[in-house]
Amino acid sequence: MTNTLNLRVTQRTEDSFAITFAPLSMEEIYTKANDPANGAVVVMSGMVRNQTDGKPVVSLEYQAYEPMALRVFAQIAAEIRSLWPDVNRVAIHHRIGRLQVGEISVLVAVGCPHRSEAFEACRYAIDTLKHNAPIWKKEHGEDGSSSWVSIGACEQSQGNC
Repeated sequence: MTNTLNLRVTQRTEDSFAITFAPLSMEEIYTKANDPANGAVVVMSGMVRNQTDGKPVVSLEYQAYEPMALRVFAQIAAEIRSLWPDVNRVAIHHRIGRLQVGEISVLVAVGCPHRSEAFEACRYAIDTLKHNAPIWKKEHGEDGSSSWVSIGACEQSQGNC
């Protein structure tokens, strides 16, 4: 018996998913999640911080398997709508390449009629992305060292990535 995973996900036209080398825009992601029926738009911005576990970090390098990552983003949006049917729009944009301290690496925005559902759905989106999306990061230390970090493993073991 063969088990197959059905990755076919239909994206709603009002949703927005991207993997890009270009800097991410808070204004753009907000606009993509906005809708006249919204009572709230919640935006989560992940950025490069200057340390991990007390060790100075100067930059992060992100790589992704883009086709699958975009399918995962669409699947997250579908799951959000099954859990919070009133959600109007979902936008998930992630950068790849080398990013310096302070640069935005990921933006997630959820537009919904009610703030509590928007907050819950946005948190679900970023947590699920970190566990399921084929995106990897390499930390570059101040001392010249570097190491690849599994985002999902980092989130599970340390809770602070």
